[in-house]
Amino acid sequence: ALVDGIGHRANAMIVREAKDNVTVEIGEVGDVPVLPEVHLIVPGPDRDRMLWLAEKVAELGVTSWRPVLWKRSKSVAPRGEGPMFSAKVRGRMIAALEQSGGAYLPQIYPEAPLSRALNAVPAGGARIVLDPASPPIFGFPVNAPVTLALGPEGGFEEVEKAELKNAGFTAASLGPGILRFETAGAAGVAIARGLLHHAEGGRDGY
Repeated sequence: ALVDGIGHRANAMIVREAKDNVTVEIGEVGDVPVLPEVHLIVPGPDRDRMLWLAEKVAELGVTSWRPVLWKRSKSVAPRGEGPMFSAKVRGRMIAALEQSGGAYLPQIYPEAPLSRALNAVPAGGARIVLDPASPPIFGFPVNAPVTLALGPEGGFEEVEKAELKNAGFTAASLGPGILRFETAGAAGVAIARGLLHHAEGGRDGY
């Protein structure tokens, strides 16, 4: 099976293998229905945990991945940042896409200040910041596009909370307890996908 990351899937047969390349004969190419958009704003902390999160959200069909340098992320080491790290994130997402049978590779953006990330949030839909001290996300009115914001370990600064609120984000929790950012990110995307699926009546295609 071959996918191109932009919604096409095809069956193919290997006709020749060489040391550094493989030749395949491509059969019928099909279009895969696009999923409702779920965008993820992530902190830029520990690189190994970021790579783990990248794999999981790619499996779940996240639409975009946008790292933000929160004030409490600046002291984390070793941090995941820069073009070389973005390439690693893309590689992990490609591998996850192949294994999960997905057809859409998430759009990966470079690290940006919070203000720039908020200006790029898609219009309409639901804007949710995950916060363990807030009401539960279940029962929360969710419609696409969904944008989820994950904070750094240690929480948001007050000025960051104000920026998110002014940008139309509503705080919601995933349940009792404080989760690590990678756990919250994977769980948040999965829950958003489930809520959208339920809202659409379990429509075929996602």
